[in-house]
Amino acid sequence: IKDVNANPARFDLKKAEHINAEHIRMLDEKAFAEACGPWLKAPFAPWAPEAFDAEKWTRIAPYAQTRVTVLSDITDNVDFLFLDEPVADEASWAKAMKGDPVPLLTTARAHLGAADWNEPESLKNAVLTAGEAYGLKLGKAQAPVRVAVTGRTVGLPLFESL
Repeated sequence: IKDVNANPARFDLKKAEHINAEHIRMLDEKAFAEACGPWLKAPFAPWAPEAFDAEKWTRIAPYAQTRVTVLSDITDNVDFLFLDEPVADEASWAKAMKGDPVPLLTTARAHLGAADWNEPESLKNAVLTAGEAYGLKLGKAQAPVRVAVTGRTVGLPLFESL
């Protein structure tokens, strides 16, 4: 008993989330996709039931699996795929849209229009080329594109999501 610490026990939420995230990553893709099922339907999903596209979900699930710490995170990570408009997150907008983003977004849209949408690398090069036209590196060029598409500054890998 002399070796027992007198400090009270405490629950470490960050450690629990980390352990949960590790277990999520150990699931095979199909098991992960099925485990997320309840979070992709009412009452958790903010989209209409008919807006959910199982094929889109199946294609993006492997990328989502690497980003979530708890299964309930999935809804915010994929909502842009099933909503008519991306969420309006003012903090994300203010952070990403420095200066006048319209010229960059217009140029990015033109380059993306000519890109091969089946190849994430082609989409990445389109955004990179658009950014370089304004003296921006990829990270600074993709931030406004990400917010314009997803409504948030963080989320799934952008080019795979597109």
